[in-house]
Amino acid sequence: MTEVRPSRWGLTGATVPTWQAGTLAPWACDPARSRGRRHPEPEAPTRNAFQRDRDRVIHSTAFRRLVYKTQVFLNHEGDLFRTRLTHSLEVAQLGRSIARALGLHEDLVEAIALAHDLGHTPFGHAGQDALNACLHEDDGPWAAEPRGPNEPHGGFEHNLQSLRVVDELEERYPAFDGLNLCLETREGILKHCSRANAAWLEQREPDGVGARFLRGESPSLEAQLANVADEIAYNAHDIDDGVRSGLLTLEQLEQVELFDHFRRAALGEHPHLRGRRLLYESIRRMLSAQVYDVIDATRRALQQAGVGTLQEVRAHPPLLGFSPAMREASSQLKRFLLVNLYRHPQVMDTTARARQVVADLYRAYCADPARLPAPCRRAGLSLRRQVADYIAGMTDRYAIREHERLTGQRLFG
Repeated sequence: MTEVRPSRWGLTGATVPTWQAGTLAPWACDPARSRGRRHPEPEAPTRNAFQRDRDRVIHSTAFRRLVYKTQVFLNHEGDLFRTRLTHSLEVAQLGRSIARALGLHEDLVEAIALAHDLGHTPFGHAGQDALNACLHEDDGPWAAEPRGPNEPHGGFEHNLQSLRVVDELEERYPAFDGLNLCLETREGILKHCSRANAAWLEQREPDGVGARFLRGESPSLEAQLANVADEIAYNAHDIDDGVRSGLLTLEQLEQVELFDHFRRAALGEHPHLRGRRLLYESIRRMLSAQVYDVIDATRRALQQAGVGTLQEVRAHPPLLGFSPAMREASSQLKRFLLVNLYRHPQVMDTTARARQVVADLYRAYCADPARLPAPCRRAGLSLRRQVADYIAGMTDRYAIREHERLTGQRLFG
């Protein structure tokens, strides 16, 4: 079976082989050969190990909280803006589409995609940055408290926090903390990790999820794919949400070559298109081009690298991604969004207030630990880390209400 791709954006235009539906490529992760779970469990009778991981993520408390966590716009700013939950669903959809074409394990990609943001704080990156600053620059009387044996090194990393959620913080099973996911799913969740925290993870779990950061190895192609699908998804939906909010215009987006190419192509076929229909059609074409580009560029990279097994993939620098032309086009789009959307005065004002909410909550709980709910007090953790875990698990609206209750200030309408 073959398919032909267009030559725009670095695509070859050549006829390339595709994997038969349902057939795993030799370099894919196979649940029958999984490196297992931290706590051994009998296999499920009707689901493979990665399907089981996906289902556990979907039924988790942290996953449900994503519906009220910010992507760019706060939950109260509009009902149709993306949240962490809808973003994760879009990442999963894109990831599965690409995985099918590359012969990768779709269920594993979906499990990673749905879980990758479980550790995000309220208020998106603003909340994460504020919590990281609190843990790094703590000058309260609790600052001298030693780090507990069960907590990572200083600061806050949302990828590591996502791993903490699925390994420690979820409380659903009688025999263990967390969700007890497969190592392949967990390594995909932990996209980035400081060397100090990787060493801490390795000490707790030899040859586990921290090992690849210490060895300089790559994760599985499924993990690499979830990371790329994340980028494709947020670039596209941030254009949509930016226009919906009124902070971006279609005229501004003509500066972005990647978007404008498909806007003009859409108008060439449908001259009557205007407004949201033109926006949607342009984004749809842009998404398709990026998906096809990743598929073709990855096939070429795999062929050139000569890899034939999962272990060879791990020993090689990352192989799954955009072609050079599409990478540059995507980077231009990201730069445009940074300047015109993420640093828009209206967004920056919201960001400043969000940072204050997180910092005030942190100081309030550290100053009076009795305010922390009993289930959040965990042995082997310093007060600072207990507070950080609690705040990171909050939704936007709960953090706003709790801040108003503790401080008497109303920072959001």
